[in-house]
Amino acid sequence: MQRRERTRHLIELGGLVQKAGLVDLADDDRATIYGALLELVGRTREGDAGETLTLWKRRGKRAFDAEKAERETGE
Repeated sequence: MQRRERTRHLIELGGLVQKAGLVDLADDDRATIYGALLELVGRTREGDAGETLTLWKRRGKRAFDAEKAERETGE
């Protein structure tokens, strides 16, 4: 991956952390955010990762679809 593509990718991932509300919830504390993400990974690896990832993907798609619908209706 080229440097510019990698930078864009990282910015987009940071935007998702912001969009999910984790930045506000953690009061913009990077250690807390990193710890929360590590906790998610740890818990997922202990359980059924496939099922958990499928659930997260569905939830994310629904959220993206809802945001898109809001933008299209102007609400």
